[in-house]
Amino acid sequence: MAIYHLSMKIISRSSGYSAVASAAYRSGSLMLDERTGLTHDYTRKSGVAEAVILTPATAPAWCTNRAELWNAVEKAECRKNSQLAREIELAIPRELPQDAARETVLAFVRENFVSQGMIADVAFHHMDKTNPHAHIMLTTRAVGPAGFGGKVRDWNDRTHAETWRASWADHANRALANAGYQEEIDHRSYERQGLEKTPGIHLGKSACAMETRGIETERGEQNRLINRL
Repeated sequence: MAIYHLSMKIISRSSGYSAVASAAYRSGSLMLDERTGLTHDYTRKSGVAEAVILTPATAPAWCTNRAELWNAVEKAECRKNSQLAREIELAIPRELPQDAARETVLAFVRENFVSQGMIADVAFHHMDKTNPHAHIMLTTRAVGPAGFGGKVRDWNDRTHAETWRASWADHANRALANAGYQEEIDHRSYERQGLEKTPGIHLGKSACAMETRGIETERGEQNRLINRL
């Protein structure tokens, strides 16, 4: 049965996160964080099917290079509590063929984020298993030929959250209908629907310690997906 999940969070420096490390983890890449000098190698991370960068027409060509993009984001932020990126996590209906699932996610991203001037780094995970999902990292600054400009405060408007949640339900439900399924997903939270939440999984000592240090783990990722249903 298709389920609805879409959650949003801010990737911030004050929480111990790095935009470069976050992008490397989600894309299963090896990337050097030029600000810290740390190399983040997630090339052995399992489940990463594909990672795609979508840019608005105003963005220079180098923005499609993942390492250049997120290092530029880090350089643009000087404060120790800087908001580096916004992340959208969404569950993809497992009933959808992989090609249709991919195009549905990318159409949603183009319509809601890229069209507004954001750069989107989209990572598809576990597309051939029972929990296909996507991580969408979004920039928070305007971008032009010379690179990043000022913060776009309107993107933080809380009213956007419900619009984005409803939009994903619409995109997913159209794709399900096109694939011959009558069921639909509901963008309301489990709590609003009066349904019980699925219990999380035990992190374990090692994963818990890594999460505390701001290092994301597979088990932590699974719990975040469950907790935001």
